[in-house]
Amino acid sequence: MKKIIRALILIIVISAILLCPIIYFKFGDRFTDEQIKILIVLLITMGISVLYCFIVGEISRNNSQMDKLWSIMPELYAWIIAIMGGMKPRLIVMAVLATIWGIRLTYNFAKKGAYSIKFWKGEEDYRWKILRENKIFKNRIIWAIFDFFFISLYQNFLVLLTVIPALLCVASDKSFNGIDILATILVLFFVLYEGIADSQQWKFQTKKYEMLNSGMNLEQLPEPYNKGFNTFGLWNVSRHPNYFAEQMTWVSFYIFTIASGAALFNYSAIGALLLITLFIGSSGFGEKISSSKYPEYENYINNVSKYIPFKKYRKDKIKI
Repeated sequence: MKKIIRALILIIVISAILLCPIIYFKFGDRFTDEQIKILIVLLITMGISVLYCFIVGEISRNNSQMDKLWSIMPELYAWIIAIMGGMKPRLIVMAVLATIWGIRLTYNFAKKGAYSIKFWKGEEDYRWKILRENKIFKNRIIWAIFDFFFISLYQNFLVLLTVIPALLCVASDKSFNGIDILATILVLFFVLYEGIADSQQWKFQTKKYEMLNSGMNLEQLPEPYNKGFNTFGLWNVSRHPNYFAEQMTWVSFYIFTIASGAALFNYSAIGALLLITLFIGSSGFGEKISSSKYPEYENYINNVSKYIPFKKYRKDKIKI
């Protein structure tokens, strides 16, 4: 039953991704000259980022170059839009929110050792290492193609699309209103929610590895660390509370377009929708790895919802 629900959700999301732009460009407003000029600058900026990620990633064999820029590029795009769009109140608020989101995520990523003075170095996401071990990707040419089109090009394009709602708002003369305030509160709430989830995960994993590095094996660790994965705090009611908050942050960001007077469903929704599909694949890959490492993870999957907080996994009061 769960597989059927997941398949239906995926079909709905993909259909929305395909239909939203088609419907809007057929019946909605066309880009203004001002929006086109801004879009050209955004695409040039994105193109530079794509080439950087691909070239540096291939030379250094560290494919987390885009991961390092993931939390930096959105606020850069948002401020380009705000400045070129005339620094309207709505655009300024959106740029500030993107900056708050970016600072928090960059700090969280930096704690993991992702950044280095030698910019091409830094801790690489473990999933890229595992993926490179796949029989198909051991072929250097195939990996380079995957690196360019998915890691470098697609992810850069996706990051740009997440802030496209701000570009849509450039053409609006509608004043800052109650819907804007709602969108602002929601974005801030989900940024805080994600921050708490990341902090809880960091605290758990840090303590776990401290004990493992002292010579203990996983079975010797005390509760709750002997499971190998975190089941406390927000992770007690959601398998991916950080992913949930990340998706909802950009869905909330999209609400600004409604405040600006755009149609309820418009082309700028594609960024949030594509982000949701990316996390569906990414979380599935991560859970496959966790299930192979930790015997109890399958039970965790069967008892806790993937994203939306729903049911407690454990009811005891053990603290981490």
